[in-house]
Order: sequence, then structure tokens, then C-alpha cells
Amino acid sequence: MTVAELKTTTQDGAAAVSPEALSLWHAKQGHWEDAHNIAQDIHTKLGSWIHALLHLIEGDQWNADYWFAKAGRPSHGPKEIDKLWDEIAVVVLS
Repeated sequence: MTVAELKTTTQDGAAAVSPEALSLWHAKQGHWEDAHNIAQDIHTKLGSWIHALLHLIEGDQWNADYWFAKAGRPSHGPKEIDKLWDEIAVVVLS
């Protein structure tokens, strides 16, 4: 699956992807709570990176910065949400 396909897939299509990709899919669909619930159960640096993105979307920069640090990734601001989503999706789907 490509990044573009993940953005536009249906819920049935999203059900067949990894938890990381599913969390990103929910985030792109505006289902923040579903995305967050999935990300909380991904106990890896990649899960922490997704978690950071979600708190950035939520508007909680302090919490996002905490998760960026846990992921070993540089912090981003709210203007970079779409670019960051794409960057994480490339990693998740590779």
C-alpha cells in the first residue's frame, strides 16, 4: 500500500494494515480517539512517534514533545502536521 492509498482507503481496507498504519489512517479520517487508543498500545519508538503526531494534532505541544523525545525524533509544530503524517506513513509502509 502506498501513502496515497492509505489516505484514501476505506475502513475495510484499513482493517488489513498494521496497527501503526491503522492509527495513522484513523488520524487522517479525523478519528483522533481511535488513533490514540491504537497508538497507546504500540510500545516502540515508531509508536511513540505516531503518539507524538497525535498529540500535535490535538494541540498539546508539551505532550507531543514528550513523545517526540521518547521516539528519538525532533519536535515539530502544528504547521507541519500533514508533512509529518506523510513522513511517518512512508516509514510505516516501507
